[in-house]
Amino acid sequence: MRNAIRISCNRHNLKVVRDFVTAFLATYHLSDVLLNQLLVAVDEVVANLIIHANGEDDSQFLNLKLSVEDQTFTIEIEDGSSSSYQPSSYREPDLHEFIRLGKKGGVGMALVNRIMDRVEFATANNHNVCRLYKRLT
Repeated sequence: MRNAIRISCNRHNLKVVRDFVTAFLATYHLSDVLLNQLLVAVDEVVANLIIHANGEDDSQFLNLKLSVEDQTFTIEIEDGSSSSYQPSSYREPDLHEFIRLGKKGGVGMALVNRIMDRVEFATANNHNVCRLYKRLT
């Protein structure tokens, strides 16, 4: 089974990514809840990189690699963005303040951090790398 893809930075490719992750994980017989949580987390990170880091520029690409080792699902997402988007500087939002203000965005990564066991971001040499880890048992 293929465990890596390259997509252009277009929102329409979010479905391609969801289908790719679903197909890869099919052999692990995950519960619907766990599978959907993983899809939400991956979708959020990929969407952030497509929209915020790469401005939905079709000439830019994301590389995704999936693996399962010792019952831990890992996805690595890498881009070649030279933008000022710095996911490695992410700070957890004050959700009570967001609710008080009626703010509608900015909580996606908080959700990703709650779903996944570990989230790593690095920004170096004009590219971002995100690694997401989730124990499957």
